[in-house]
Amino acid sequence: MGFASFRTFLALSLCLLENGCSKGITRATAATVLSVKGDVVFGRAERNQFQPVTSSSKIRGGDIVRTSDGAAINLVLVPGAFVQVSGNSEIKIEELSLTKDGNETTGGVLDRSARVRLSRGRMSVLFSRSDTGGSQFALITKQTIISPDSDCLFSVWTDGSITRSTCARGELSGASDGQTPVRINTGYFHQWPTAAKEPLAASAERDTQMDVMVSLEAEKELLDQAARWQNRRAF
Repeated sequence: MGFASFRTFLALSLCLLENGCSKGITRATAATVLSVKGDVVFGRAERNQFQPVTSSSKIRGGDIVRTSDGAAINLVLVPGAFVQVSGNSEIKIEELSLTKDGNETTGGVLDRSARVRLSRGRMSVLFSRSDTGGSQFALITKQTIISPDSDCLFSVWTDGSITRSTCARGELSGASDGQTPVRINTGYFHQWPTAAKEPLAASAERDTQMDVMVSLEAEKELLDQAARWQNRRAF
């Protein structure tokens, strides 16, 4: 499925999320779990309380999600922001919020915001901007802050000392302290830290070729799983 098909999932993902918003009020929301493979846990680091993720888990701001070797989790963070967290990864949900116009049944979303910190491992992101409301998405690592500039499919990998972002479709930006923001277009990647001033072609590196392949596979899984989830809710 391409972005034309993906836009139809904006309405779908609205149904996936619990928000409890009233008119003009911004409220925190929870991510929806589409699928879990292998050993994946979530919880609060300060309490050292982690539990296995299930299909009914509500992952909220402040929660950390950890995947073991060979594991993966697919999530809807906010409408239009679908992510896959690969094995041996750790993320922290820093913010998930919606501003909703009208009541829960008939109102439209005016604004949606997601901010996630990737401490280690890989995250694939499928993101679509709203035609009628604001959209903010930020993926943070120790080296940079990455944000989509358009409908976008991309991958971010980090080991804590190096961050690499590869764009499979669309356009995104990466900014780090004291440096000019870097714009990464379809088929290119950038790494932080690096001496390179411009993104490089993903086809030139084996790792970045893998980034693109993983992103495309994640896109198909996320959209297929979201469609099946909605079909189950209809009965």
